[in-house]
Amino acid sequence: MPLGPAIVLGVQFSEDTLCRTRAAAAMFALPPLLLLLLSLCPGPGPGPGSEAKVTRSCTETRQVLGARGYSLSLLPPAVISGEHLRICPQEYTCCSSEIEQRLTWETEATFRGLVEESGSFLVHTLAARHRKFDEVFREMLSSSEHSLALLFHRSYGHLYSQHAPVFTGLFSRLRDYYERSGEGLEDALVDFWAQLLEKMFPLLHPHYIFSPDYLFCLTRLASSPDDSLKPFGEAPRRLRLQITRALVAARAFIQGLETGRDVVSETLKMPLSEGCRQAVMRLTGCPLCRGVPSLPPCRGFCLNVAHGCLSSQGLDPDWGAYLDGLLFLAEKLQGPFSFELAAQSIGVKISEGLVYLQENSAVVSAQVFRECGNPQRAPSRARRAPAPREEVSRLWTPAAAAAAGAGAAGTEEERPTTAAGTSLNRLVWELRDRLGRVRGFWAGLALTVCANPRMAADISQEAAPCWTGAGRGRYLSPVVASSLEQLENPELDRESLRSDVQTRRRRLQLRLATTRMRAAALGRDMELEDWDEEEEDASGSGEGQHYADDWMAGAAAVAPPARLPRPPRRDTSGGKGGGVLVRHNQGRSRTGGTSVGFHTQPILILFLSALALLGPR
Repeated sequence: MPLGPAIVLGVQFSEDTLCRTRAAAAMFALPPLLLLLLSLCPGPGPGPGSEAKVTRSCTETRQVLGARGYSLSLLPPAVISGEHLRICPQEYTCCSSEIEQRLTWETEATFRGLVEESGSFLVHTLAARHRKFDEVFREMLSSSEHSLALLFHRSYGHLYSQHAPVFTGLFSRLRDYYERSGEGLEDALVDFWAQLLEKMFPLLHPHYIFSPDYLFCLTRLASSPDDSLKPFGEAPRRLRLQITRALVAARAFIQGLETGRDVVSETLKMPLSEGCRQAVMRLTGCPLCRGVPSLPPCRGFCLNVAHGCLSSQGLDPDWGAYLDGLLFLAEKLQGPFSFELAAQSIGVKISEGLVYLQENSAVVSAQVFRECGNPQRAPSRARRAPAPREEVSRLWTPAAAAAAGAGAAGTEEERPTTAAGTSLNRLVWELRDRLGRVRGFWAGLALTVCANPRMAADISQEAAPCWTGAGRGRYLSPVVASSLEQLENPELDRESLRSDVQTRRRRLQLRLATTRMRAAALGRDMELEDWDEEEEDASGSGEGQHYADDWMAGAAAVAPPARLPRPPRRDTSGGKGGGVLVRHNQGRSRTGGTSVGFHTQPILILFLSALALLGPR
C-alpha cells in the first residue's frame, strides 16, 4: 500500500525521501565483514582501448618533441581526431600530418644509425686487415727485389749491372699483376725469360753477331709448345708454379677483403623500404603521437620489425660462405701457397736457370744453330771483348748460384717480417680470431638493435606493460627470427620482405668474391683462365690436382696442367738490336685500374646478374 507523506518532529517528508532513508538504514544493518568485502571488489575493468579513455593529454608529447626542436605551434595543445594519420592509430592523436611525416623520417634515421653503429667494428676489421695484408705483400715484393739486386751485384758484378733493367722489369710486371693494371702473370714470366735469354746467349758467343731476326727465332724456339729447347732447364716452370699460385692467391685474398669491406659498408647504410619505414614508425614514433612517449615498445614487437627489415636487406646466407673462403685462402697463403717463400725463391730460380744455361751451353747452342741457322761471324776488329774472367766465372759457377740462393731464401725458421715487425703467420692468426667473432653478425643484428633502450623495453621488463603498436598492453604475436620464415612476420607485408635490386647486387658481389677466392685456393685465376680448356683438363684429372699442397721452396713441385706457351712477338721498329718483345694476347682483354679492385669476366657477371635479378626472389 503506498505510503503517504510523513511528519517527523514537525517536518513533512515525501515518499521518495522516506524510501532512501529506509535503504540507508538497511545498509547500516548489514554485517561489517560483508561491507568490507564489497569495498574491496573491483569495479568494471578497462577493456581494449581503455588506454585511449584514460590518457588524453598531449603535455608529455609536447615536452619531448619541443626538446627535440619541434615547433610547439605545430603540436595540438590537446588530443585531436586521428583520421588524418597514415601510419599511427587513428582513434585520437597528438600529431598533425606534418609531425607524423617528420617522425617517420626521424625514426628511420635512428634505426639506420643504430644498424650502422652496430656494424662499424665489422667495417673497421675488414678495412684494417685489408690494409695490413696489402702492406705485407707489397713489402715482401720490394724486399725480394732489393735482396736479389744486392746479392746478384755481389755475386755477378758488372754483368748484372749491365742487365739490371731486365730484373727490375720483372718485378714491375709482378706488381702490375698484383695491382691488376698489367698483363697476365704468365706473360710476364715468359717475357722475362725470353729477354734474359736474349742478353745471355750472345755472351756465350762473343764472336758472332745476332740480328734482331735471329734473336726472335731464338726466343720463339725457346717458347715453342713442344718444349724442344729448354735453355734454362726446369727453372722457368718451377718459378712460374711458385710465383703464379702465390700471387694469384694473394691478389684474390686482397680483393676479397676489399669487396667484403665495401659490401658491408654499403649494406649498413641501406635505405629502408616503405614498409619498413612504416613499421619502424609504428614501433618508436607512434607512442609520441598517442601521448605516451615514456611507454617503451614491446621487445617482441621490435624483434619482428628488425628481423623483417634486416633479413631482406642483410647478407645472410652468403656471409658465412664468404668468411669460409677468406679463411681457406689465408691458410693456403700461410702454407702451401706461401707468399713469403715464393718471393724469396725468385732469385734462387733465376740463379739455377743461369747455371743450367752455362752447363748445357753446347747442347743449347747446337740446337739453336740447327733450327735458326749459323749466325754471322763478327769481323775480328769488331768483335766484342769478352767479360773479365773473374766476372764470367762468378756468373756461371754453381757456387755463385748456391750463395745467392742461400742468401735469398734464408732458413725456414727465420720468418720475415714487415718494417712494423708483423709476420704473415701472425696476421693470419689475428684474421682467424677476428673473423670468428663476426660470423654471426647478421643473424644477431636484430638482437643488437633491439637491445638499445630507444628501440624496445629491457628484457628484464617483458612482463610490464609496453607499446604494442596499438596501445598499452602485452605483445602476443610470435617472434619470427628465421630468415626463411619471414613471410609469417606479422609486422611486414610480403612486398616489404622482398630484397631490392641493390641488395641482390651486393649479395652477388659477395658470392663472386667467394668463388674467386676458392678458385685461387686451387691455383686458378678466374680472370685470365680459359675455362673451357681448364674444365676439360679437370674432368680428366680432378679439379684439386692443379697444384700439390706439399710444395716447399726449393723442392721439386708438381706442375699443373700447363697451357701451351705462346711465342713472343718482336716489334722491330726500335732499330737493330733494339727490338721490344710484345706478347700475343689472343683476344684477351687485360685492362684494369691502378688499385686492387673488383674484376670479373663480363660473361660471368652477366650470367650471375641475370640469375640474381630475374630469378626467384
